[in-house]
Amino acid sequence: MIPQFNDQSITVAIVGCGGFIGCHLLDAILTRTKWRVFGVDLDFYRIQHRLNDERCEFMVADLADKSVVERIAKYPIVVNLAAICTPSRYMAEAPEVIRSNYDHPAALADACAKSGSWLIHFSTSEIYGRTSADSDLLVEDESELTFGPVTASRWSYATAKLLTERYIAGLKNLKWTVVRPFNFVGPYMDFMPGVDGSGIPRVLANFSSALVRGEPLKLVNGGVAKRSFTSVFDAVDFMFALFEAELSTSATENAAEKSPLSQAFNIGNPENELTIAELANKMRKIFAEIKGVSVDTIPEPEEVSGVEYYGEGYEDSMRRLPSVEKAERLLGFKAKTPIDVVLRESLEWFVGHYSNG
Repeated sequence: MIPQFNDQSITVAIVGCGGFIGCHLLDAILTRTKWRVFGVDLDFYRIQHRLNDERCEFMVADLADKSVVERIAKYPIVVNLAAICTPSRYMAEAPEVIRSNYDHPAALADACAKSGSWLIHFSTSEIYGRTSADSDLLVEDESELTFGPVTASRWSYATAKLLTERYIAGLKNLKWTVVRPFNFVGPYMDFMPGVDGSGIPRVLANFSSALVRGEPLKLVNGGVAKRSFTSVFDAVDFMFALFEAELSTSATENAAEKSPLSQAFNIGNPENELTIAELANKMRKIFAEIKGVSVDTIPEPEEVSGVEYYGEGYEDSMRRLPSVEKAERLLGFKAKTPIDVVLRESLEWFVGHYSNG
């Protein structure tokens, strides 16, 4: 542990601390450091066990409020996890998705540039756009970006996130780092439709919901698209590698060479690449093991068109395989949790949380 982790004077502001990634990051900071946390969100059900922690202060608010933005930017480290990031909302609420993923974080970036805070902004692997089935590794500072037409509202989220990255990178005096997650999964991910959320969650929660309810998993456009899945616990380890790199190298001779400032990082696990159809079959098998039943009792997946499932304006990226060389070179970080462990830890939590027995 670096000495800075024992510095009780450091407060980290986490925007979206009650969300999927935020709740795990909050737990880790309070466990691994002596830092304080200023947490902002609209919902805190995932972190009930932390609400009375003496090292935390929480605020029910969002980035649409200018006074909240200014208060967040008073802290030396600001982690922005807030976003509308479920596919069904890209289609139905494009203007609100754009405001959430550009207008509000841009205002936070302005405030951090003025105050001198280090802004760690969570972007998305979606910024790589409409990739093909034979796409190569996606490299942070090299890969070309191609998006669908304006009429395809599916790209509202990706283009807003990309614009925010460009805005952040162009701000003078801003200390920034951008994180591009590649399908983080784990306990507390998303919601079960009709229980504690509405609409269509991301694929893992979507499939988990269907399994718990005894319904067929829906394979959009045959489930041929490929994704790389990453444990949220690996993502938290990345954050600590990031903290350590910036806090411990600032006074060293090779600080500029190793600094994570003014850098975007892919965070993913290329060894965990699956087609969505392969993901469905793995999840069926793991779910059957958890429930102690034969996989033959689990409904077979069903194919559905993207337009039928998500609505008009849906398009997909066929493959997103991250290059993770930069994170390993600059931070010494590499995601290590294998796909079967990732899926089991996610499904065991989901089954325990939502099953009636």
